[in-house]
Amino acid sequence: MPETLPLRDYQREAIDALHTGWQAGHTRLAVILPTGAGKTVAFSHLAAEAHVRGVRTLVLAHREELIQQAAAKVRAVAPGLRVGIVKAERDEHHAADVVVASIQTLVSPKRRAAIRDVGLVIVDEAHHAAAPSYIEVLQHFGCWDRTPAAGFTATMKREDGGLAEVWEDVVYTRDILEMIADGHLVDVRGKAVQVDGLALDNVKTRAGDLQDGQLAQALDDSGAAAVVADAYREHAADRPGVIFTPTVATAQSMASVMNAGGIRTAAVWGDMPREERAATLKAYSTGDIQVLSNCMVLTEGFDAPWASCAVIARPTKSAALYIQMVGRVLRPWEGKCDALVLDVMGSSTRHKLASLVDLTEREMEQPEEGQTLAEAALKEVPEQTPRLLGSKVAWQDVNLFHQSEVRWLQTRGGVWFIPAGAERFFLVPGEEPQTYRIRLWDRQAGSRTPNPDPEYPLEFAMRWAEIYAQRRAPYLARKAAGWRSGPASPKQLAACKRLGVSVPTGASAGDVSDLMDVAMASRQIDRAVSCVA
Repeated sequence: MPETLPLRDYQREAIDALHTGWQAGHTRLAVILPTGAGKTVAFSHLAAEAHVRGVRTLVLAHREELIQQAAAKVRAVAPGLRVGIVKAERDEHHAADVVVASIQTLVSPKRRAAIRDVGLVIVDEAHHAAAPSYIEVLQHFGCWDRTPAAGFTATMKREDGGLAEVWEDVVYTRDILEMIADGHLVDVRGKAVQVDGLALDNVKTRAGDLQDGQLAQALDDSGAAAVVADAYREHAADRPGVIFTPTVATAQSMASVMNAGGIRTAAVWGDMPREERAATLKAYSTGDIQVLSNCMVLTEGFDAPWASCAVIARPTKSAALYIQMVGRVLRPWEGKCDALVLDVMGSSTRHKLASLVDLTEREMEQPEEGQTLAEAALKEVPEQTPRLLGSKVAWQDVNLFHQSEVRWLQTRGGVWFIPAGAERFFLVPGEEPQTYRIRLWDRQAGSRTPNPDPEYPLEFAMRWAEIYAQRRAPYLARKAAGWRSGPASPKQLAACKRLGVSVPTGASAGDVSDLMDVAMASRQIDRAVSCVA
């Protein structure tokens, strides 16, 4: 099997549930994993396992960002797989083990007929699959009788929109509170932003939710943008954020008012020129823009784990839409302790609007003012939340490096590395914002660059570096290694003296080892990185 990143337990359970369902005679099965649960990792493993059996995989997505993201993450998770993209002028299916394709492109009979020997179909954002285009493509590839299909999504109500006819069963689901308890998502708290004069009862419902145009007019008439800007300055001044609005005009006016209030904000929308949107997203990733205001284009596939505030300036009756919006800010990031949701509220008696408790399937009361979702869950019957009770301390400081079971240390120059005997694996920034490359330093060659040299999101870069380090020196790389709790040896203490490293009284062997590694790596790695820079 091509080498892949290790699976978390629940990801393995999701894949096994799919195989069990297929063996029982079903063909079209769905998995629900919250945003940040690593659904791409799961379906990349699914494709890698299929490749071992000689099965070719087709991944379907409906937007350019999702297509590019899926292809990049499959390559990052399973570098041994050949991944091709089929979209518009791109037609890279001939030698690909995994084909990531645009559903709009495959509506063309000629384009989909050219992709042959598909034995597994994966649908990203599977809650869209009731659309005629998806059904047509799934039927073409035999998913109604012979070809297994797996749908992955963060939220899906099968009783709505014909999804029950597409997906025969949801074989695996994981609750957001479980993800918070395990540290895979950050905890979240909400703050109501009351807008006087926002009369939501005057907004009609269409297709089960508030009508966009009327909602936008109500927001504009009530001066909601100024209230949002004031609330952001008061409650989220230091947080990167995302504002969700009902229309393009509302997204643009919201951005204008935020900028006038001193908060660097840019609007993005679906028909925005590609180059302009890419430049805006890049400026957001580098911190030149603090907040993105959007008209429903960042609810899916938007990967910005550093974002920690969601402004729901698009009140909704749809729990699924609310989950998609809030899910954008729940991914862990270095130094990120929690997420904040600013819920724009108006007077409403006839509309039941989605709120923070809709993030979980558990029956629970609304969190009190200032209380997080997990803290509110702790008030329920203790037997229902044992892992939350045991994990409360971990929520206070979610940090990917400190959370890892592997010995991540930091040089004086700020470079993160893993000691592996005479070698050290370390991370350097990639060319794209928020990406990283892996480097190896050894005594003979100094800093070494692998070939190929892919760029990874932080979590993937960390996990590959951890795999490599533990293969080289498993007894040195792990924080829990038994030797670390013993007393420092005379040899260690002598080495510290030569290095000019001060050893605190009572320091263990592990503490002293860390001090020495940081001292040596600061001389070696910091010099190597500064030379490259």
